[in-house]
Amino acid sequence: MRVVGIGSGGLDQITVEAAEALRASAYALAAVKGPADPLVDLRARLLARHAPDVELVGVPDPERDRSSSSTSTHGDYRGVVLDWHEARSVAWERAIAARPGDVAIPVWGDPAFYDSTLRILDRIAERGRLDLDVEVLPGISALQVLAARHRLVLHEIGGTVIVTTGRRLREAVAAGADNVVVMLNADLPLDEFADWRIWWGGNLGDVGETLVEGRVGDVLVELRERRERLRAEHGWVMDVYLLRRGEGTTA
Repeated sequence: MRVVGIGSGGLDQITVEAAEALRASAYALAAVKGPADPLVDLRARLLARHAPDVELVGVPDPERDRSSSSTSTHGDYRGVVLDWHEARSVAWERAIAARPGDVAIPVWGDPAFYDSTLRILDRIAERGRLDLDVEVLPGISALQVLAARHRLVLHEIGGTVIVTTGRRLREAVAAGADNVVVMLNADLPLDEFADWRIWWGGNLGDVGETLVEGRVGDVLVELRERRERLRAEHGWVMDVYLLRRGEGTTA
């Protein structure tokens, strides 16, 4: 079994090593979220480009509780996600057991950044019904693509960069972070960061790739409009941004 990082959306954002791993697999597995999942189509196009003889096998993804009452705290959110991981692991185990051969699981960006695949495979392995030998192929992460597109270094000289989620941005800033890469954004809760500077990227590498950069207070309206336009036009939006405290600001 191979867990293969495939980049943040561009068909050519995949390493030679990862492309070879896909071609060496009997089939590829993908979670399917609904009858018309554009991200499954993107995986299919990537396989057609780099591993045309490898079939993409879809597994219907279990429903996940996204209600505000169930995810209002970090503990609640973690519990909901762990339940979803368990349900997904059962679905994947059934699919893998029913289909012999070496399977590849294509993962957006890099499997090390905010991805559940390895945790789900650990759950399958713990049950002991399948003998899993997992190889991980790193990918080009959205963090790397964001930095490249904006021609920037993610941290200042001798400085640090915190990587977190939109859900936990305020928590990171309250703890003293002043240079933050933010992933997994349900929305853009940035009104209180008007004097900070932002470098934002949406659907990086794909045909709808969009970039915005500037003082948050000056670009936030445009940024939100572009984000919603991406979702409307392409059926999905994945975005990441670097947020850096401006001189003289506190929070």
